[in-house]
Amino acid sequence: MRKVLLATYLGSAAVLAVGSASANDELNKMSQNPKDWVMPAGDYANSRYSKLNQINAQNVGKLQVAWTFSTGVLRGHEGGPLIIGNVMYVHTPFPNKVYALDLSNENKIIWSYEPKQDPNVIPVMCCDTVNRGLAYSDGKIFLHQADDMLVALDAKTGKQVWAAKNGDPTKGQTGTSAPLVVKDKVLVGTSGGEFGVQCSMTAYDVKDGKQVWKAYSEGPDDQILFDDKTTALGKPVGKDSSLKTWQGDQWKIGGGCTWGWVSYDPTLDLIYYGSGNPSTWNPKQRPGDNKWSMTVFARNPDTGLAKWVYQMTPHDEWDYDGVNEMILSDQSINGQARKLLTHFDRNGLAYTMDRATGELLVAEKYDPKVNWTSGVDMDKNSPTYGRPKVLDAASTEKGGEDHNTKGICPAALGTKDEQPAAYSPDTQLFYVPTNHVCMDYEPFKVSYTAGQPYVGATLSMYPPQGESHMGNFIAWDGKTGKIVWSNKEQFSVWSGALATAGNVVFYGTLEGYLKAVDAKTGKELYKFKTPSGIIGNVTTYENNGKQYVAVLSGVGGWAGIGLAAGLTDPTAGLGAVGGYAALSNYTALGGTLTVFSLPN
Repeated sequence: MRKVLLATYLGSAAVLAVGSASANDELNKMSQNPKDWVMPAGDYANSRYSKLNQINAQNVGKLQVAWTFSTGVLRGHEGGPLIIGNVMYVHTPFPNKVYALDLSNENKIIWSYEPKQDPNVIPVMCCDTVNRGLAYSDGKIFLHQADDMLVALDAKTGKQVWAAKNGDPTKGQTGTSAPLVVKDKVLVGTSGGEFGVQCSMTAYDVKDGKQVWKAYSEGPDDQILFDDKTTALGKPVGKDSSLKTWQGDQWKIGGGCTWGWVSYDPTLDLIYYGSGNPSTWNPKQRPGDNKWSMTVFARNPDTGLAKWVYQMTPHDEWDYDGVNEMILSDQSINGQARKLLTHFDRNGLAYTMDRATGELLVAEKYDPKVNWTSGVDMDKNSPTYGRPKVLDAASTEKGGEDHNTKGICPAALGTKDEQPAAYSPDTQLFYVPTNHVCMDYEPFKVSYTAGQPYVGATLSMYPPQGESHMGNFIAWDGKTGKIVWSNKEQFSVWSGALATAGNVVFYGTLEGYLKAVDAKTGKELYKFKTPSGIIGNVTTYENNGKQYVAVLSGVGGWAGIGLAAGLTDPTAGLGAVGGYAALSNYTALGGTLTVFSLPN
């Protein structure tokens, strides 16, 4: 199998070898400059860490607003801007506008781009019309549009260079993810798990947008790009490892979408990303482990071939998507230097793995209220090694169709959704925005029709019993699997974190506060109320010798879908509307970029 697949890609790989090296070197070099922010997560490791320290724990309390920019768009503003030299690139949710702002000339708009998209894509988007950001390489800005088109824009003019159709919105495929450029390829996933899409990760050529490879999350080996050397927890997965875990042809509408984040290790030459929930949400209708939904993938970026995989939630019964970011770090565990991958899963478990081999090192709850499992079997000699131990009281499978299983923690939106954590090499801690939310979950039988919702469950959400807050912002030790400190928040923390060399960690709240806390203690050092709730990711950069902190506000996303889409039924928004009904007392819609700095 490996020889056949390699032969398929040999021609294009050989032709592009020289160009890929230079493109990779360009981005690698650019990402080392802390004055800029050239990738969605700041670097290939997805660390969301900046070496800038002009703003630090001693002076961050003096921050003030330097300037603002209105995007002119409502709904949820996820992701954050790119900063390349004197230009900032800002994106919006649907209709997916892109602005290039001149930082050296009063933030003047250099150009703007607004694609022509069919508005019928809006009701097909699962959980608001969000977009998680842009990518840059080779003089181009890459945008993943709501209609699942990947477009390349000239970074200087905003004119479209090429466009590639990544999926079909009429069948439920949409685009919300931030692309990542690795060497000469742009990597992009797809959304649509709630519409029965067979999801994939796809690589396109940076120069012309031609498809290089496509790797599905489930299906036969030639579609998921597995071979006889692909392993799971150190053992070969074997032939047709996915097909054996689905009933009949269910894998063709199996979900496993890839709308989260991608990271890359240039030394190992591997990309890492996760897949989402299997379709449908009714577990009775899809017996088996449903591989490879809910899975961490390590793949070769040139061919797409999978080196190793790990399924976190086999036969998912709760919609615990595994798409959250994979953060790469080099640390020592038990005195041994390790190349690590740390992943905070929706299922409430934080995983630390050896990213070279896929060995599972740590798997622990990062919210003490997680109750669907007693933990992961860590005995390497056990036949269930690496599997979570499901507790019957929280099993929606045990209850069966039309039975409302109550008090499951976390809720379907997970202990953490896509909002990315940060890692500081200074403290060797991870800073994690979390949801502190439980749910009732009632599965029901549903039929598949292309382009129509394929969910099959009714949900309601609320804080854990006896508590009123719905979020925590925590510091996590990935080596030991323990919370170091935790700050309560009234609502879920739905913004991406930022760690800096100034011993400061930033994050935003759903009410709209930008907050700064001490990286070692969690002590709050600063907060400022922006015009709308923050579900964007905090970014920092330096221009003309001055450090700035930037964040998009604009409430929405799954947690804010009630406000964003004007929904009032408590079970609407897949259960989020009722859980976050009080949010309307604190914030309103509006897309704004707010930029902070220290006074002159």
